[in-house]
Amino acid sequence: MLIIGLTGSIGMGKSTAAARIRALGVPVCDADSIVHKLYRTGGAAVGPIEAAFPGTAADDGCIDRQKLAAALLADPGAYTKLEAIVHPLVLETEREFIHMKAAKGAEKVVLEIPLLFETGGEKRVDVTIVVSAPADIQRSRVLERAGMTAEKYDQILSRQMPDEEKRRRADFVVDTSRSIPETEAQIDRIMSQLSGRTGTAFAKYWA
Repeated sequence: MLIIGLTGSIGMGKSTAAARIRALGVPVCDADSIVHKLYRTGGAAVGPIEAAFPGTAADDGCIDRQKLAAALLADPGAYTKLEAIVHPLVLETEREFIHMKAAKGAEKVVLEIPLLFETGGEKRVDVTIVVSAPADIQRSRVLERAGMTAEKYDQILSRQMPDEEKRRRADFVVDTSRSIPETEAQIDRIMSQLSGRTGTAFAKYWA
C-alpha cells in the first residue's frame, strides 16, 4: 500500500484536491472531519477539552467551537494543550481507516492533514502532496469564510509552516491559483505518476 499525505496551509485548496482524488477512486481520510466528529456530542474529545478549557462544552454536550476559538485566541500557548488531547485521537482514527482500506485491498490511501509537516507527519507517509497558491489569493479566500477575522487568520498562519517551506519539502506541489479544472488536471497527473507504486510507511508505522 502507498500512503500519501495531502497538506497545505489554510485556504490553499485541500478540499478541492481531496475531492478530485476521491473521484479518481482513491480513499481519503480527512483529519479535519475527524476533529469535527470528536467535538460532537458523545465525541471522545469533549470531556478532555471541557476539563482543559472549562466552559467550552455546550449544553447539548458538544464542543462550542466559537468558545474554544476564543479561549485559544486569548492564550495561543493553549494550542499545545489542545493538540495533546486531539492528535492521539486523530491518529487512532487514521490507523483504523488505513487498516480498513488495506483489508479491502486498496493500493493507495490519502491522509488529508493540515499540519502534516508541523507535527512530523511526513514520517508516517510515503509521498507528500502540497497544495499552494499566492499569499494574496490565500488571504482573500480565507477572509471570505463566515466567522473569520484578520486577527484569527493571522493567528492560524502563525501556527503553520510557511508555504515556501512546505513546497520545498513536498514531493509534489499543486498550484491551486488557477481554475478548478486546471487544479484537477494537476492532481490527475500526480496520481497517474503514483500508479503502481508501493511504500514502506504502512509496515513501519501503521501495521
